[in-house]
Order: sequence, then C-alpha cells, then structure tokens
Amino acid sequence: MKLKYILAAGVILISATALTLQQKQAGEIWLTNADQSALFQKQAKGLVFGQGRNADSTITVNPRQPYQTIDGFGFTLTGGSAQLMMRMSAPARKALIKELFATDGNNIGISYLRVSIGASDLNEFVFSYDDLPKGETDMSLAKFDLAQDKKDAVPVLKEILAVNPKIKILGSPWSAPVWMKDNGDTRGGSLKPEYFEVYARYLAKYIQTMKKEGIAIDAITVQNEPLHPGNNPSMLMLAPDQAKFVSQNLGPTFKKHGIKTKIIIYDHNCDKPEYPISILNDAEAKKYIDGSAFHLYGGKIEAMSEVHNAHPDRNVYFTEQWMGAPANFKRDVKEHITKLTIGATRNWSRTVIEWNLAADPASNPHTDRGGCDRCMGGITIDGDKITRNPAYYVAAHAAKFVRPGSVRIASNLLSGLPNVAFKTPEGKMVLIVMNTGEAAKNFNVAFNGRIAAASLNAGSVATYVLN
Repeated sequence: MKLKYILAAGVILISATALTLQQKQAGEIWLTNADQSALFQKQAKGLVFGQGRNADSTITVNPRQPYQTIDGFGFTLTGGSAQLMMRMSAPARKALIKELFATDGNNIGISYLRVSIGASDLNEFVFSYDDLPKGETDMSLAKFDLAQDKKDAVPVLKEILAVNPKIKILGSPWSAPVWMKDNGDTRGGSLKPEYFEVYARYLAKYIQTMKKEGIAIDAITVQNEPLHPGNNPSMLMLAPDQAKFVSQNLGPTFKKHGIKTKIIIYDHNCDKPEYPISILNDAEAKKYIDGSAFHLYGGKIEAMSEVHNAHPDRNVYFTEQWMGAPANFKRDVKEHITKLTIGATRNWSRTVIEWNLAADPASNPHTDRGGCDRCMGGITIDGDKITRNPAYYVAAHAAKFVRPGSVRIASNLLSGLPNVAFKTPEGKMVLIVMNTGEAAKNFNVAFNGRIAAASLNAGSVATYVLN
C-alpha cells in the first residue's frame, strides 16, 4: 500500500497506509528559500522515511491528538483587486484564476476569501449599497443596489466559483451607509441606535442579494476593525453596542429570514481579547454567534487561545494581516508563516487570511482620506503582467495541501523550527515547518514509528508529499 508525503516551504504531507517496518517511503519536496533560489518549487531529490536514527532533534506528528477543523487559507478579494482583474484580458484573467484557485499541477489552491460588504479602503472610492443625498433616509431599503460590486467583485467571484465551487466566502463591512451614522461621514462615527434594526436588514439583504447572484456568503463579521475609526471607510462599534446589535437585531433578523450565514464578532487586533469575551459572556448575544475574528497589528497571537479557552464552544478565525510595500521577502515570509500560518492555527484559528489579493505597481487602488497607500498585494497586476509577492508563497504553502475539512493535529515544537501539523480529509498528514534561525538546520520528522531526515536553510519553508 502507499504513503503520500509532501515537503514545501516547511510543510510535510504524510498519508499513511499499512507498510512493513522495513519499507521506506519517498516523498516529493516543494521548497521556498529566503534567497528566492527556490519559490514553491518541486525538488529533484525527495524525502525518504525509514527507521534510521541520528542525533538531530525530531518533530513527531501525532494524529491521535486532534484540535480544530480548518476552513481554509487565502486572501481578501478587495474591490480594488477585482477591479484590476477585470481590466486584464479574459484569457489572462482565466489563467490567473486557475493558478490561484485550482489545486492541480502548480496551482496554489486558495480555499477561503474575504470580501468587503460595500467598499473597503482598497476600493477606488467609497460607496455603500444604499447611498442617498444628505438628509434622506431609506428605512425600507428600497434603493439597495449591488451595482458597484456588479462591475468587479461579483463577476470575478463568479469566475472563481467556476474553478472552485466549494470556496468559502466571508463578508465584512467597513461602514454602514452614511445616513445611518452619527457623524454623517464615511470615516469614523458610530451607528445610530435608531438604525440598528434597518442596518441588520441591510446586512441580511446583502446576503440574500448575493445568493441571487449565485454567491453564497458563508459568514460575516459584524464590523471590520470596530476600534479603528481612522480608515476610509470605517465605523466605531464598541463591545456593548456590538453585543446589543447582535442579540436584539442581527441575530433575530437572520433567524426570521432563515439565513444560515455565520455571525462572527470583533474582527480586530489580538490586543483586546476582552472585547469578544465580553460579548460572548452575554448569553443572549452568544446564541447567535459562531465565533470571533482577529488581526495582528497589535497584541500577541496567543490572545486567540485566551478567547477560545474562555468560550471553547465558539470558533476563532484569523481574518487579516497586510504586507507593506516594498517587499522584504525573507522577513515577510518568515513573519507570516511563523505568526499566522503556524501561530494562528496553533492558537485554534480555522482560517488564515492574508490582506489584499492584488494591487498595481503603485499599491493602487485605494480610497482617499485614510485608504492604505502601501498595501502590497499577494500579486501585483500590471495589465496582464503578474508579479508574485511574498504573501502568494505564504498562502500557497498551506492552501494547496491543507484543504478545507483538514484537522490540526499535535506536533512538538523545536527551537528555531516552529511548526504545525494537520490531517487532511483524505487521511494525509501535513506538517509545516519554518527555519527562523540564521543558519541551516538539520532535523527529523517522525510519524507512525518511522523517521525521515530533513534540512532547511535559514529562512526557508518546505512541504513534503509522500507517494
């Protein structure tokens, strides 16, 4: 019978069947080096598992100790990302979407996307789905319209779904329509209490309207970065207000309309775990909540475990982290693999979502008065020309192999070799290892009584696929 293993960017895939102790297993190696001499590249010489021993430290993969299920790895498809993709020629866009979302060959298999509900700060300009002249209101939402998204995000999502119909999509609002806010501006301000009910219907209508377009929204976060009112667009939403909105408006509205889309709270930095914990402590709000979402522009990734431990019956998700232009390949890959791919999943996250999928060479488009002007995409799009940036390789090394439905399993940590292990729905084992040191490291990987010798250069990550 066969074993299947993969090594890429510090990742080991192990699929075990019955073998005699004397047999060895050869595995493909896919490697990314800090000096870019290998970029998610299959190596000619594979990894071999046997029973030999050496003096090097060993990472032991233990599938008998499961943790959380994985929903996927991917990016935010900002409106700006979709706009750039729509400006490509149709054949070039088709090839790009296959590369990003298919899993065969060298395609990287992105399995989870975040989108903005209305504009994010990486749209060309700010909009909502119900913009009105100053002084007007629309309590019946009669003027609700996805018109702007239908120019870019919706058609791109439809092309993605044609390649990967099972991809999960998370929607996040950056702001309510201006007429619902207390400052009358797209930037900052808070949702007026008298508009809580209509805003809940606005979010429900978004889900329903996207469904009519053939796009299922698996989950929404209640508010992107609710403690950061400086973006354009943005909106302040303190924890007591979010708890009230979920318990009295959003949850009941979803229930009334039979909407199964998950409700996820917080969606902000790891420095304020008390924010989601306080909402989950409200039993009336909690009954509608699937989990909490996090970014890492502040705090420590272990805050996700703090929230998990306080409410282990609710999920946690990692939903955003940017890379700034210009790229520093060695630093960016090491930080994101270590802190997010490994760190977030070892702290119970079901997702790891990098920030924007695409930007142009000047980090455009973005809004004025607070839009990010240095957010580097996972890819840079210049007409039909594509440049693959560090986040592309970070996502590839997990997304291609740790497919949705995989379960994190136990693996021990070694100094300078952070790692995380998974069991896939097909029964393969995946171990992602990163060498964070300044010198090459030799180590072993052990699984089911067998051992393989491995080595990673400084700053390198790898994936082993066992055949």
